[in-house]
Amino acid sequence: MKQLLSEVIEAIKPDEKYQKEILGKANDIIRKINKNLRDAKAILGGSGAKETWLKTFDADIFVKFNYPKYEDKSDELSGVLEKALKKIYPKIARLHGSRDYFQIKDGKFTFEIIPILDIRKAEEAKNITDVSPLHSKFVLKHKKMADEIRLTKQFCKANNIYGAESYMRGFSGYICEILTIHYGSFLSLVKNAAKWKDKVVIDIKKYYKARDIFKEMNKSKLASPLVVIDPVQKDRNAAAALSMEKFYLFKKKSTEFIKSPSKEFFEIREFNISILKEKFRKEKLILLEVFPLKRKEDISGAKLLKAFEFLKKELGKNDFGIIESNWHWDKKAAYFYFAFENRLLPETKEIAGPPVRIKFHYDKFMKKHKKTMVRGNRVFAIAKRNFRDSEKLIRVLISGNYLKNYVKKIKIA
Repeated sequence: MKQLLSEVIEAIKPDEKYQKEILGKANDIIRKINKNLRDAKAILGGSGAKETWLKTFDADIFVKFNYPKYEDKSDELSGVLEKALKKIYPKIARLHGSRDYFQIKDGKFTFEIIPILDIRKAEEAKNITDVSPLHSKFVLKHKKMADEIRLTKQFCKANNIYGAESYMRGFSGYICEILTIHYGSFLSLVKNAAKWKDKVVIDIKKYYKARDIFKEMNKSKLASPLVVIDPVQKDRNAAAALSMEKFYLFKKKSTEFIKSPSKEFFEIREFNISILKEKFRKEKLILLEVFPLKRKEDISGAKLLKAFEFLKKELGKNDFGIIESNWHWDKKAAYFYFAFENRLLPETKEIAGPPVRIKFHYDKFMKKHKKTMVRGNRVFAIAKRNFRDSEKLIRVLISGNYLKNYVKKIKIA
């Protein structure tokens, strides 16, 4: 196991050449920004500042604005920063967020420049991004854990459970960092995760006594299956966005890794239509090409997810047993796929009705259905199916009006 994880770290850790190149470009941008701004200071942020980044081609730069001067002007920070940036980069892209931020592309690297308030404690924050440097300070206190954190991040990325965006609802980079630090290593984390119950609370700073957390914190913040008390903000559940699906997938993959360790758990598999078709050559595979609406990434992604969930739900309601389904998005187009047993459903289906003794509902059911029978103490009906073939249902659904609210275009690939 030790050898395996060492080899994975070697494969995912940025080498000195990469770090020198991206840090050189980041420092150049930081230097230019600081020359054109007063009462603000640009610094490296994100995983670059925490020294936990993987072999990725992007980096965050935070521009910290003087707190006393801008405390009551939080909504003006993006505009002030934009004026300064346009002197250096006239065509810089402005992206919408909880506070607008900016993007620069330099060759293979992408830099996001985020305006924040220079705060000393989380209580001073006017926006969630203001707290980011405090997160970095916390993680940097555990520098020796950097490689272990890299393993956790790569594990989540490879198994499609990384990212806290609304369309992912997975494990953010910060959650990966906190969990790895809490358990002491990647291996200890997955061993413990395999045994997680339905509600897990991680309070690394021990802000609360075991049961007090559910009395003292707002219940809406504790709805997620995993509750991670932010080490720098005791009233925040850093895992609030985590879905039950991603929580259980992390448990499942952790269990599988412990039982049969392999580098494959860290390998990001590219979406490949040919491989997908080969995998389901004996089953019925429906592949949809989907073009998202032009919106902010998080919104476009959330709408794609809504469209996917709608199709999956309708297939289930019509009794089409899905063997496997998933979706992939490369930011230009998305692909939804559904695999079924390769067969037509019977022409009719049995519908369970109410107990015979509940006369009102019994009479209502009998009026609605022509062919009925009583079995035991309950009435049943035999009804003709609207759809026997999953592809026919899909074609009706994608030609309807409902999906037009969520996607620009959708077609069978």
